[in-house]
Amino acid sequence: MKMLFKGGATAVITPFNEKGIDFDNFDKQIDHQLKADIQAIVVCGTTGEATTMSKDERKAAIKFVADKVGKKVPIIAGTGTNDTRVSIEYSKDAQNMGADAILVTPPYYNKTSPKGLIAHFTAISDSVSIPMIMYNVPTRTAINVDPAIMKQVALKSNTIAVKECNFAQMAEVIETAPKGFTVYSGDDSSNIPALALGAMGVISVASNVIPKDIVTMNKLFFENKLDKSREIFYKINNLLRLLFIETNPIPVKKAMEYLNLDSGILRLPLIPMQEDKALLLKEELKKLGVIQ
Repeated sequence: MKMLFKGGATAVITPFNEKGIDFDNFDKQIDHQLKADIQAIVVCGTTGEATTMSKDERKAAIKFVADKVGKKVPIIAGTGTNDTRVSIEYSKDAQNMGADAILVTPPYYNKTSPKGLIAHFTAISDSVSIPMIMYNVPTRTAINVDPAIMKQVALKSNTIAVKECNFAQMAEVIETAPKGFTVYSGDDSSNIPALALGAMGVISVASNVIPKDIVTMNKLFFENKLDKSREIFYKINNLLRLLFIETNPIPVKKAMEYLNLDSGILRLPLIPMQEDKALLLKEELKKLGVIQ
C-alpha cells in the first residue's frame, strides 16, 4: 500500500450562491490552500456539504478542483452515501473527474451488520481503480467501524487508509492495521495525540482557515521538534474548539467569511451561526492575528 499523503489535508468547504457553486470564490479558496503548501485536498466531504449537492454539482466541484490543482497535491473526493449503489456511481464519477482517491463513510441511517460494512466498502473500492480511504465518523453515521473490520476491508480491497474520528480506538487501529495501511486523524482536536500514536497526519476542517499552522504543526512533529509542534497546537486550540461550537461546517464557513474568502450561503437544514457564537469566533481570529 502506498501512502497518499503525509501531514495536513484540508476538507474544503463548498462556496454556494443562489445559482449553485460559486466557482470564483472556490478558486480563491483553493489558492489559499496551495499557497500554504497543504499536502492534500478533500472535496465533497462533510465540510463541503456534499449531502446537499446534486450529482452534477459533485462532478463539477471535483473536476474544478482537480483541474485547478493539476496534480500538485492529491485530490480526495468524498463519495460515501447510505446507498452502496449510489456510492459506486459517485466513485466512478470522481475517478472520471480526476480524483486521486475516494473517501467513503459507512452507510448512515441504513445501519448494517459487520459483514454488511465489509461488503459495502469492498464493493465501492472494487468499482474504481483509484485507492479508497475509509471514513469512520460515528457521530455522523451512528455506526462505528471496528479495527477488525477495517483490517478485513484493507486486505480485501484497494483501501489504503482511514480517516479515524473515534480516538478511543485509534491505537488499536494503528496497531492491528496491515503493513502500509495509513491512519489519519479525522478530528483537529486530536491531531497531535493521533500523531503520537502513529497517525500520519490529519484531514482537517481548521486548515480551511489556518492552513499554514496545520501544515507547520504536522511538519514539526515529523521532524521531532515536538515542543514547537505542541506550541502551535496550544496556540490554536481555542479556535479548534470554536470551529465546532455549532455543527460543522457552520462555524468554518463563518470564519472564511471573516477572512474575506466568502463561503456564500449554507444549505438547509444548516442555518447561519448564532450571532453570540459568531462573535466569539471573530474575537479569537483577531486574537490569533488571522484577521484585523
